[in-house]
Amino acid sequence: MLRVLAGVLPDMPSVVVLDELPWISEQDPTFDGHLQVAWDRLISSRPVLMLLLGSDLHIMQRFTEYDRPFYCRATNMVLGPFNLAETAAVTGLSGADAIDAHLITGGLPGIALEWSPGTPPVDFLSQEISNKTSALFTVPEQSLASEFPAPDTARRILEAVGGAGSRTFSNIAAAAGDRGGPVSSGTLSPLLHRLVEEKQILAVDKPLSTKPSKLAQYRIADSNLRLYLAIMRDVHQLVLRDRSAAARAILDSRWSSWRGNAVEPIIRDALAISAGAGVLPWADAWEVGGWWNRQSNPEIDLVGADRAPIASRIAFAGSIEWQDGPFDRHHLDELRRHAPLIPGFQPGTSGLVVVSRSGADLPDGAVDLVWGPDDILQAWSA
Repeated sequence: MLRVLAGVLPDMPSVVVLDELPWISEQDPTFDGHLQVAWDRLISSRPVLMLLLGSDLHIMQRFTEYDRPFYCRATNMVLGPFNLAETAAVTGLSGADAIDAHLITGGLPGIALEWSPGTPPVDFLSQEISNKTSALFTVPEQSLASEFPAPDTARRILEAVGGAGSRTFSNIAAAAGDRGGPVSSGTLSPLLHRLVEEKQILAVDKPLSTKPSKLAQYRIADSNLRLYLAIMRDVHQLVLRDRSAAARAILDSRWSSWRGNAVEPIIRDALAISAGAGVLPWADAWEVGGWWNRQSNPEIDLVGADRAPIASRIAFAGSIEWQDGPFDRHHLDELRRHAPLIPGFQPGTSGLVVVSRSGADLPDGAVDLVWGPDDILQAWSA
């Protein structure tokens, strides 16, 4: 095939795309060696740009490593999804609606480009769940099928994190287990490492403070896949059975709570971006995470620090209120009571931050920074 390709390349500049490279490599482990020979002897002298595509990041990165035949013959580029500002531009939305659109689509062009500009998120969801073949269902389904063609323990772990909402090691082990009991630590640890480091399907969050911690919480990295496993998979099953009313009821009952948790990584990234740009009062708060103890009581939504996961200085602590209704004095009292529990937080020196979907009903000067949806979007736009 490669020799035939070299023979039909024109004298004028051309582009050749080889898609699903990980699949090709699995069928023939010597493929990269054949490609190296064909490239060196037949193809590289022609005016051609060759694009090698694949969604398995580990295999794609491995393809050009030092001990592989194609070493130094290609440049790696990770093509990520749209960021929040780009999703806002594509969907024609702003503020809280743009953030909702980004959570729904995950920034994936295959879904975002289906969005009629200016359509409110509630209307988009209502339209899409009435379509049995909507990209909202098919894109995450295809992603799961390509990454996990045969359901196995790794697939059960992913579904435990995304569907059952199990985020800690012990809860994941229990939820992903079978009749034989929870998944053993010896099995679960390497699988979690693979899903986080190699597949990059899971992300891991660790408490951010001035003291080391062994605690960790896992989440689905892609918000669209996270939405599918938590809500849309069940909605789709009902839609396929023509039970649209029940499907809408599930979406309505789960959406607000899911959105409140799923928005946290976007807000943390926006604060970190703004700190790096010198927009926040704390110029060295380059890392923004959360903090919790072993009992997860309390859980602090926002912690800004100079480095992670072990900081030398805590710049601020904060709370996210993404439900209907403003951030009020009750929420503020809770934040003031819990923030000093963070190792390294210094009352009177470390700041307080509030991020709210519906604004804040607080006295002037009660906190150091109040952000709303427009501020989050502006951070990404800048």
